[in-house]
Amino acid sequence: MNLDLTRTVTKLADGRELIYYDETPGQDRSAADERDLPTVSTTSELRRDPLTGEITAVAGHRQDRTFLPAADQCPLDPSRPGHLSEIPAADYDVAVFENRFPSLAGDTGRCEVVVFSAEHASSFGSLPVSRIRHIVDVWADRTAELAARPGIEYVYCFENRGVEVGVTLHHPHGQIYAFTFVPPRMQKMLDVAVAYHESTGGCVACDSLAEEKAEGSRIITAGEYFTAYVPYAGRWPFQVDIVPNRHVPDIPALTSAERDELAAIGKDCVQRLDALFDGPMPYIGSWYQAPVGAGRTESHLRWQLAALRRAPGKLKYLAGTESGAGAFMNDIRPERAAAMLRGEE
Repeated sequence: MNLDLTRTVTKLADGRELIYYDETPGQDRSAADERDLPTVSTTSELRRDPLTGEITAVAGHRQDRTFLPAADQCPLDPSRPGHLSEIPAADYDVAVFENRFPSLAGDTGRCEVVVFSAEHASSFGSLPVSRIRHIVDVWADRTAELAARPGIEYVYCFENRGVEVGVTLHHPHGQIYAFTFVPPRMQKMLDVAVAYHESTGGCVACDSLAEEKAEGSRIITAGEYFTAYVPYAGRWPFQVDIVPNRHVPDIPALTSAERDELAAIGKDCVQRLDALFDGPMPYIGSWYQAPVGAGRTESHLRWQLAALRRAPGKLKYLAGTESGAGAFMNDIRPERAAAMLRGEE
């Protein structure tokens, strides 16, 4: 893949892969990981539920993973005297490494950590647009490389933001899971897209986007290449879907101009979420893209920000109907959520 970034691949002390993505060529990435680390040992296995057909990854070794360390002991900070971290360099732009406590490993898949910045106190919404633009390139590069690995069926890029959604490290970062199967939510979306295409010859996402634009009340911002809106049947109090205006299967298929606009719109949407209430908005940012195999023609790329705070000091919890029945209940009308995100209320 043609990158504007300089990519340097190296190894950590236990043999895991570390990749630096530098905005400026010529950076010295020769610093070695001086930690005395044991070889990573995982117990990941995939188990299929006979009642639902869904697959659960069982990974008992993750019970011992790092949990909310003190700021001066963050494993995603650059290494310094007295604190050797997952990133040996004294500074970096974007770094990607194999998770030390992966849910998926070996023949069950692969888990990577994507560190957005060396600045511990930063956040995705506070990054300059130029850095977010480079993160989009990193997502594209990792998607293409992981999808080419034997056995991989789906590449899922995501960001968990806030302890409310289970974050165990405060440093700005995301993750990438390379699955050896298509996860249930993505499979359901794919099934709907394929059935719609077979029935109409069209794309359900393209047609839904056209309907959202025509109706207008749930649009947050519309650009030349992307539209951000609160979906008609959104599950989350302030769900934002950022969708390409043309039919695009995955992140690697985006043009340079599309990536430029995507970076600006993504930052804008996160900042709108953060401005709603009494502090940074906890959210899950998910990239829904085409699977590796069948279904690429019908798939339409989508970046979804699922925000969990419904009012100051009040969270949206997945309680009985959501967790037990899989039936979501939304306390905020999507039309009002969109108006609030536009700053109209």
